Amino acid sequence: MGRVNYTVATPASASGSENDARNRFTRSGPISSQRERGHTAPPARLDDLDLEAHLADPALKQRFVTPMFDIIAPRYDRFTRVFSFGMDRRWKAELTAWMETAIGAQARVLDLACGTGDLAFGAGMRAVGGDVLGVDASSAMIELARTRAAAEAPSGNVRFAVGDIATLDVPSASVDAVTAGYALRNVPDYTRTVAEIARVLKPGGVVATLDFYRPESWWWRRLFLAYLAVAGNWIGWLWHRQPVVYGYIAPSIDHFVSWQRFSRTLAEHGLRVESVRTKLLGGIAIHVARRIGNA
Repeated sequence: MGRVNYTVATPASASGSENDARNRFTRSGPISSQRERGHTAPPARLDDLDLEAHLADPALKQRFVTPMFDIIAPRYDRFTRVFSFGMDRRWKAELTAWMETAIGAQARVLDLACGTGDLAFGAGMRAVGGDVLGVDASSAMIELARTRAAAEAPSGNVRFAVGDIATLDVPSASVDAVTAGYALRNVPDYTRTVAEIARVLKPGGVVATLDFYRPESWWWRRLFLAYLAVAGNWIGWLWHRQPVVYGYIAPSIDHFVSWQRFSRTLAEHGLRVESVRTKLLGGIAIHVARRIGNA
């Protein structure tokens, strides 16, 4: 997936100045629809694909991940609440609260792998005169987020677009804050996406991420991943008759890095880690880091 343009059409009633404000992230014309991009339908059954091969090969990973999220999109929010015993909502609220100082009324915010928009809408409640753009590779997720936006962001300050979060069509050093919930683990090369985050952030800008990580403790890693595998496969079969759509979570974590390694990666890309809060003995972590250096 190459670079994409993230402008979306503004309602006809909007004034010219509002159009300019809504398009501050972009560098060219309107975003194309899914069909116009030549998007192909997902395979009939993801269970037929070799999951380990797709996770091990960056060139193949997105071919599995994007169709998977298209399939689970209608029940995604319900799943995250059930699967985490309600903790997902608290973790996202905690991340958003940590971003209060970074998201002012006029802030420009990117929410990467936005899903149906939980973090984007949280940012939009603070950037009331700014611009929040949610980006996700799944067109099904984006459709649901746009439906929510009509009720949860009626002023139009929160927008959504289909795109590749590792190749953002956003000017360098133009964004005040970046949020990313369960994002970096699902991209083909997480270091490339970290580099892209560092590129688009203004000096002093803040990124906050929430994700699963591979626990360094071998005994806890085995227990943690075993639970996720059993529960994920069971719910995947029960809801979709495809165990792998949620069973994917455990092997994807096993192919990812620890929260400690992720902290070092942020630092290696000019992002000074200011706080880390771990959950579930390191299986989940919230990182907050600040862009240092010049634009």
